[in-house]
Amino acid sequence: MSLNDLFTQRNIQHGDIGEFERLFTKYYEPLCRHANKILNDMDTSEDLVQEFFYQFWKNRETFTVRLSLNAYLYQSIRNNALHHLEHLAIRRSYAEQVRGEQRETAPAPEPQSAELNDLTRVIENTLNQMPERCSRIFRMNRFDGKKYREIAAILSISVKTVEAEMGKALQIFRKSLKDYTGDEAGIYPKNSL
Repeated sequence: MSLNDLFTQRNIQHGDIGEFERLFTKYYEPLCRHANKILNDMDTSEDLVQEFFYQFWKNRETFTVRLSLNAYLYQSIRNNALHHLEHLAIRRSYAEQVRGEQRETAPAPEPQSAELNDLTRVIENTLNQMPERCSRIFRMNRFDGKKYREIAAILSISVKTVEAEMGKALQIFRKSLKDYTGDEAGIYPKNSL
């Protein structure tokens, strides 16, 4: 790790907002392009990078970079984009299952694996146990595809409040899905490298 990386890491861990803003400004656009290569959706890529930096700042005191800050940021965004694709696949599967149940004359759905049924049940239970506003915001973002600013406008709250509620929801999911991801750190690993 370079001296610059050590300096940046130490300053951010000690709450230097200026250092964090410099890091954000330097990496935001390249990380969005990196995520877009995986997701092929620039709006979602921007949301993902914004959410990463939100979590990065929120957990600044505990993150540790072992190789380089550049490698850490790119690897984290790659992991988050891949997790996002996995969640989309789960969401599509769940939506198809719900649609199938709503159609009285539809043919019976193909049997799903017990693990997918368990995962679907865990997701629904987790959403039902969240505070109402937190669950609603998560569903609007992840199930309805609404952006943070759209949710804020609909609910007459600030974008920061939406970000905070999404952070809570992701934290709750991180705990409830750890048996399926095999990763206690969950969606936003603190020590990726």
